[in-house]
This record gives sequence, C-alpha cells and structure tokens, in this order.
Amino acid sequence: MPAEQQILPPPSQTPRTHSVEALFSHGRLVAIPRKEARREQLLVHLADTLFERERPYTEREVNEALLTVHEDCSALRRYLVVAGLLVRPRDGSSYRRGR
Repeated sequence: MPAEQQILPPPSQTPRTHSVEALFSHGRLVAIPRKEARREQLLVHLADTLFERERPYTEREVNEALLTVHEDCSALRRYLVVAGLLVRPRDGSSYRRGR
C-alpha cells in the first residue's frame, strides 16, 4: 500500500473546471466549447436557465436571451436547435423548449 493515498473530494467539491460555471466569467460565456460533450452540457444549462417550457418564443426573443450570455447568439441558437433543446416549425415562426 502506498504511503500516501490520493483522496478525491466529494462530487460537490470537485474542481470548478468540470462545472458549467467554469465556462463563464462575470456572467458572460467566455467561449463556446468545441468538444461536443462539453458543448452539450452548456446547451442544457442555457436551455434550463434562459427558456421556459411550453412557452413560445420569437426568434428575436431567443436572440435577446442568448445575447445576455454571448455575442454569437446565432451560433448558440443553431446549436440549441440541432441538439433538440429548442424546436421550431418549418416556417421558423417560433421556438419552444424541446427535450
């Protein structure tokens, strides 16, 4: 048995680098993650915090909500739609929370 064993902190005390909050500085998203799993984690967080279930949103409302966290609202909106977290009809007239 080694002289010292590494003891991992409980999940609530894990380093901040694995939490979504690590992607933000002063309430603003620093960068959109390139790794798909990390980006998915961010998108779920954004959908949960910025959009209510069962409420329709115009594209302008979606953009305004996303602009509160990052200047590239169109990229974030597109990622949210592709991930199924925001859904819209074919005519693009409105958005709703997805899964």
